[in-house]
Amino acid sequence: MSDFTPTPERQKQILSLLARQGRLSVTEIVAQFTISEATARRDLESLASQGKARRVHGGVIAVEQAPPELPILERESEQPDEKTRIGRAAAELVSDQETVFLGSGTTVLEAARNLRNRKKLTVITNSLPVLNMLAGAKGIAVISLGGMLRESELSFIGHITEQALTEIRVDKVIMGTRGLSLAHGLTNDYLQETLTDRAILKIGREVIIVADHSKVNRVSTALLAPLNCMNTFVTDSKADKKFIQSLKKQNIKVVIV
Repeated sequence: MSDFTPTPERQKQILSLLARQGRLSVTEIVAQFTISEATARRDLESLASQGKARRVHGGVIAVEQAPPELPILERESEQPDEKTRIGRAAAELVSDQETVFLGSGTTVLEAARNLRNRKKLTVITNSLPVLNMLAGAKGIAVISLGGMLRESELSFIGHITEQALTEIRVDKVIMGTRGLSLAHGLTNDYLQETLTDRAILKIGREVIIVADHSKVNRVSTALLAPLNCMNTFVTDSKADKKFIQSLKKQNIKVVIV
């Protein structure tokens, strides 16, 4: 095979090889396809720009697909230490007397746990676990959005929820996501909830996304929003450094715990 082979065909074969090996170097591609280093690099840059692979020094690695999302009650054991720290840091970004929207998910639930003792706060949520967490907290006015209950996530979604969101404005939105990727932005794995989450993103003066390192450089099924929809990203110290640097270049505030 020579440099004159149509690039899409060669790129398809590179992806097939990458899927088997997980990582390819420029040297390996040159040897495998009998092409120049410059041509190999062009192919890799093209694949990276399409979000089909991730460029690293000397080669390329496969884009990691986010695994299917487990029900919320089963996810509490995933990265518990990181979620605890991230939740605490996210709560510290909320000031007394503000109105904040808390989305669904285990990391957001940790933020809710750290807001329980606030003296004066208004919390709006579509998450049943968040409601239960803040019920009875004396300094917090809790507002629940109705809708269709997604049983695995224990969150209210759908048309009724989205209609209510059109009449709400908050100081801050705190949300989680299933995957974050430079090429694909924020992604989730359940389209119906993603539509509700898009409506949530529109109501906040400041959007805070919380996610541990395992969500970084992962892509899930449904596009939620581009990365620049968030003002602040709260994650742990194991998150990919190149990803973090890219966010900072986009003027997105990053809090690392």
